[in-house]
Amino acid sequence: MRLKNPVIVSSGTFGYGEEYEGLIDLKKLGAIVTKSVTLEEKKGNSPPRIVETSSGILNSIGLENVGLERFIKEKLVFLKKLKIPVIVSIAAEILEDYVKLAKRLNKEDIAGIELNVSCPNVQSKNNLTFAQNKDELGKIVKAVRRITDLPLVAKLSPNVTDIKEMAKEAEAGGSDAISLVNTFLSTAIDIEKREPVLGNFTGGLSGPAIKPIALRMVYEVANTVDISVIGMGGIMNTEDALEFLICGADAVSIGTANFINPGITLKIIEGIREYMRNHQMKSLNDLIGSLRIKNE
Repeated sequence: MRLKNPVIVSSGTFGYGEEYEGLIDLKKLGAIVTKSVTLEEKKGNSPPRIVETSSGILNSIGLENVGLERFIKEKLVFLKKLKIPVIVSIAAEILEDYVKLAKRLNKEDIAGIELNVSCPNVQSKNNLTFAQNKDELGKIVKAVRRITDLPLVAKLSPNVTDIKEMAKEAEAGGSDAISLVNTFLSTAIDIEKREPVLGNFTGGLSGPAIKPIALRMVYEVANTVDISVIGMGGIMNTEDALEFLICGADAVSIGTANFINPGITLKIIEGIREYMRNHQMKSLNDLIGSLRIKNE
């Protein structure tokens, strides 16, 4: 999968792409990751489903989407016209459904598949996401790898003890890239009602509040696996994106910032170019993983 630049838009924050038509020139993006698609249509969690919090937002959408067949017939047609890489994010509650989704998408002209195994709003058995269980994660990646030659991106959860172990499991299973981090499981309370603010009690925290933790995890994973890493988590401007690239991410994915400024991705693309010109860098490889550790 070759990108014209390292800036991607994150699943769940950019709809199916068409929602942003007229707001930005979509063809300038490095790639689009679609809203996660399930086999059947999902209505999502009970409202309220989004709440602002200190330096971020909590979301509890619950993977609301139109379902696979409607996605292909109604949404993918528009995305294909853009002539940029389209990575379809898929999600399921059982392994077999991941396989069915991937098999169907094999017939479509897409750039790759993102395995959303880490949505904190949809949990599997034992109240864990698949990305919190190394064995389950490995099984899903291997099963999907067996039935598709499309590039696979495993989207990992930060809600684990050791992100490096999960990344190694995804790599061993056949994933071509790893994207991290997904949102942090969190909640918010209405003190007057003494009730949860979110209809689902918990949701996923994203935005600037999580960036320092996401950066650390991206650095750890980039120095652990040999496959590509897509960094995300609180990237709001060019400087944030550069931090992730310097820490070893091969590309960056913009999420929450799209809600605040729909044009932020294009500003970040140009900002990275300007930084490279100012530092006389001829290739992104001069930037990626260029972090200098003082005690080394």
